[in-house]
Amino acid sequence: MTKPSLSAGQKITRLIVIAGIPLLLIMLFLWTGGWLTPERLTSNKLITVLQKSGGEHPGYRRNHAKGVCINGSFTANGNASTLSRAGLFAPGETPVVGRFAIAGGNPNAPDYTVPVRSMALAFYQKDGQQWRTGMNAMPFFPVNSVEGFYDLQIATLPDAKTGKPDPAKIQAFVQKHPEIKPFFGWAQQYIPSSSWASDRFNSLNAFKFVDKAGGSHVVRWSMVPHQAYQPINASDKNDSNFLQDDLQQRLAKGPLMWDLMITVANAQDKSDDASVAWPAERQVINAGTLTINQTTPQQQGACNDINYDPLILPDGITASDDPILNARSSAYAKSYNARTREQAGAH
Repeated sequence: MTKPSLSAGQKITRLIVIAGIPLLLIMLFLWTGGWLTPERLTSNKLITVLQKSGGEHPGYRRNHAKGVCINGSFTANGNASTLSRAGLFAPGETPVVGRFAIAGGNPNAPDYTVPVRSMALAFYQKDGQQWRTGMNAMPFFPVNSVEGFYDLQIATLPDAKTGKPDPAKIQAFVQKHPEIKPFFGWAQQYIPSSSWASDRFNSLNAFKFVDKAGGSHVVRWSMVPHQAYQPINASDKNDSNFLQDDLQQRLAKGPLMWDLMITVANAQDKSDDASVAWPAERQVINAGTLTINQTTPQQQGACNDINYDPLILPDGITASDDPILNARSSAYAKSYNARTREQAGAH
């Protein structure tokens, strides 16, 4: 007897339930927000729902809690100066303090259980201005609104009886937010790398570069690694800190490098929807090379006290109309204030 075919929604639900780790809880612990109308959604609500999933860990970031600090520099080649008047794009070197992390709110999570990783960077221009950016090793964001992100956290909270998300709630979420379907397609075939050093990190959100004449250019960017991709392997799963250990071993042999690639939008590309990837044939400009030469534990490193707010921007870079940007900024501040207060109280 032939089994009845599954609907798209049933396939998505089966994918989530079968996964050894709840796929959404891990891959969507990425960005939070609270910019919408106060009576409907606040950063407090989003921080609270994230803590329900990841647990309370005083003194740590509410998101991307497990990570390490990195230090290095960005060497610009001048190519991006036609798009942006920001000083860091002029030929020369800019100091950088950054952070590698894995998604989620648990600072004790084994590295191999979390497929999505992040790179956050703070560029320190000579004139005192800064550019802070947070990027993720995924091609696009799962949803296109702050409401969608919040709804997703609620839908994927583990059921008290089963310890797993309720399939009915997930199906209802997919019906309400169908833009998430391409993300499921990507997640189903994605195999994480064996190293932060070989991950490509993407801005996901769009921004605007402003040139010397005042012209505005909608862009996204990526850090593209010089290191070759290798998939995660069985030995990696024997070390709960394999990403950190691998990074230390690689840097002991020499610096690691990524090229900053700027993608320029066409008029028809959406600047307010991070869930939609732009076509591959768009203009891409190599702006220069990021070089990382040192890593330190985050508790003792320079990155510990940095809030990687994506709206801390130098002259020459401005926010786009993507609503998630304001949401990220609001929640990052909430998380920063909470953890620094907790850290101060621990001493």
